[in-house]
Amino acid sequence: MAEKIKLSGVPETMLQTVYARAKESTGRGVIQDKKALEIIDELDYDFSLADKDTAMRSGVIARTLVLDRLVGAWLAKNSGAVVVNIACGLDTRVYRLDNGRIRWYNLDLPQTMAVREKLLPESGMISQIAMSAMDDWGSKIAEQDVPALVIIEGLIMYLSEADVKRIFAVIS
Repeated sequence: MAEKIKLSGVPETMLQTVYARAKESTGRGVIQDKKALEIIDELDYDFSLADKDTAMRSGVIARTLVLDRLVGAWLAKNSGAVVVNIACGLDTRVYRLDNGRIRWYNLDLPQTMAVREKLLPESGMISQIAMSAMDDWGSKIAEQDVPALVIIEGLIMYLSEADVKRIFAVIS
């Protein structure tokens, strides 16, 4: 039975972005995101508005291509690294780039992480942190003194300048 998801506002965008990646995977195939396809197959959700929003879908695909290349190149040079994916939503980058040596932390608000846990129950090298990016999440990162990459994709545009400064203070 398909998982019924009810979200609105900013949290709902995570459904649209995973849908965009799944649709691209079965369309032109510029990216291949098997995990996004699995998630979409599990959902009972009306994606008709996302189908009509070609600008959003194109933006998601462009952002995915650029960040996958940048993150992949960085990981290739930083074996044993830690990645913190802030405002992860239903991002599946770890499944596209995993080389078996990445310690990956997905971080988002508790409401979002509850949805993610239902659709992407993760363990092992992938951990979930349910809290605000503006809170002190650094104590949740087990590894210290290793190369770290922080990804913030699709969040900053929703925040005030003060909130953005707070996130960067937490990162530093």
